[in-house]
Amino acid sequence: MNRESKLVKKLKNPKLKNEAFRELLDLYQERLYWHIRKIVITHENANDVLQNTFLKVFKGINNFKEQSSLHTWMYRIAYNESIRFIEKSKPKFAFKTDEESNNYLNSLTQDIYFNGDEVNLRLHTIISKLSNKQQRVFQMKYFDDLSFREISEILTISENTLKSAYYTAVKIIEKEIIAYPLQTN
Repeated sequence: MNRESKLVKKLKNPKLKNEAFRELLDLYQERLYWHIRKIVITHENANDVLQNTFLKVFKGINNFKEQSSLHTWMYRIAYNESIRFIEKSKPKFAFKTDEESNNYLNSLTQDIYFNGDEVNLRLHTIISKLSNKQQRVFQMKYFDDLSFREISEILTISENTLKSAYYTAVKIIEKEIIAYPLQTN
């Protein structure tokens, strides 16, 4: 029995649940925070969504059927909570506007926890112009280092569709970087 299976077993045992949950927090809190942060942008919002995510995990662990990894299951909850948060926070648009991209970048650069340099800011500027699906897939693959299979389970989208979105995003990013090289002083 691997470490994750042992942890799930402990989480489902009422006598060991609290202890196991602390272990779960130690293992996944930071990773899930950054996964959420890439979606909701600000530190404060990421903390709120992370708290909701772990609350859902705690309450729903007995419903976890172990058909995917615990890690994937929690990422899916975190992703869904992030999207729910965004939908509640702003009106829904059928397409991304320049104003939305600017809001994303303004939120990012004004966040006291953002410590990106010019290259990092440039990458996020380009990412902000991608479609929502391309953004999510690129972030999960590039930053979170998730496999296409894991992303497919989280987003409930076929792997081939994800690969297409990812490689299209990579081409767009490469094209933008080549078209406008960084300014050197």
